[in-house]
Amino acid sequence: MNQLWWFALPILLLPVWWHRRKREQHKAELLATSRFLPCAEPRQTREWRWKDILLLLVRCLLLATLIAWLADPVTPWRGDTVIVANGTDPEWADAQAAQAGLAKADRLSMPAEQAITWLRAHQREWRPEARLLVLGDVPMPALLPEFGRRIELRTLARQPESVERRVHIASERPEQWRRVFALEGIAIDAAPGATTSLIVWDRKEAPPASLRAPLWLVTDIAAFPELGKAQQVDGLRYADSSRGRVWHSEAWPPQTADAARTLLDNWQRLHAGPPSHTAPSRVFEASGTARAPEPSGALRDMLMAALLALFVLERSLTHARRR
Repeated sequence: MNQLWWFALPILLLPVWWHRRKREQHKAELLATSRFLPCAEPRQTREWRWKDILLLLVRCLLLATLIAWLADPVTPWRGDTVIVANGTDPEWADAQAAQAGLAKADRLSMPAEQAITWLRAHQREWRPEARLLVLGDVPMPALLPEFGRRIELRTLARQPESVERRVHIASERPEQWRRVFALEGIAIDAAPGATTSLIVWDRKEAPPASLRAPLWLVTDIAAFPELGKAQQVDGLRYADSSRGRVWHSEAWPPQTADAARTLLDNWQRLHAGPPSHTAPSRVFEASGTARAPEPSGALRDMLMAALLALFVLERSLTHARRR
C-alpha cells in the first residue's frame, strides 16, 4: 500500500500554479486631473524575484519529501546472505552454508531472538534473486511468520547448558523443603555462600543484615516489610530489596508433590518468564499476502529530518517574502 503514494506526485504542480496565478493589485494615486493622460489599456505584470523562485523550489521539495516518506522507499541492494544467530557453532554454520551453496555469501550476526523480527522488517532490502539462510537456535515464534520471499531456517536444537543452582534452607522443617527442591535437582548448601542463588527463610526472626542472595523465599512477611505492599499474582508476591528479590507464598511448604510442582512452575514463570523453545528447521515459502511491517524503510528517519528542515525553511522564506 505504501507504494501507491507515488501516484500523488502530480500534486507538485500545485505550488507552481499557486506561484504563477495572476493576482490583481490596486494602487491609488492622487492626481490633479487626468485630462492630459493618454488612453491606454490596463496591463498587469508580475515580476519574479529570487525569493519567489527559491520559495517555489522549497515547497516542491517539501511535498516530494512528504510523498517519499509516506511511500517508505527501500532500494533492494542485498544479495545472497547467511544470517547466523549469536552463539552458533562456527564449524556447524560453515558446513550448513557450504551445503546450501552459500559458502561465499554475506554473513550477518544477530541475537537469535531478534532474527525473525528483523527479517520481517527488512525483507525488502534483498534483491528478488537473492537467497537467504538463517542458522542457529532461533526461538519458536508465537505465530507462524509469513515472508514475501523464500527463507530457509536451519536450527541445531542443541541441549541447553546445565546451570548449577544452589539453595540454602534456614528452617526448622528442612526435610520438607528438601523434598520440594529434590524435584528440580537443586543442590542444598549447608551455609550460604557466594554461589548460593536462593535462600529459603522459614523463620520468624529477620535474617542478618549482612546476608545477601539473588533470590529469597520467605514464609513470614513480618521479617521483610517490603512485601507488605507487594502485589499478589497466582498466590505469589515479590518485591526487590537490598537483600535481593524476595518471594512469598502462603502455601509454603506445599503438602503434596503436585502442589510443590505447581508452585515451583508458577514461581519459574513469574520470575524467569516462559521457557523458549527452538524452532524446527523448515523453509518459509514466499507468501503473496505477506508484507513488511510499516514503517520498515531505513530512509524514514532521514526523510523525516529533511521534512522538518524544509518546513522550517519554507516558513522562514514565506515570512521574508511578506516583508
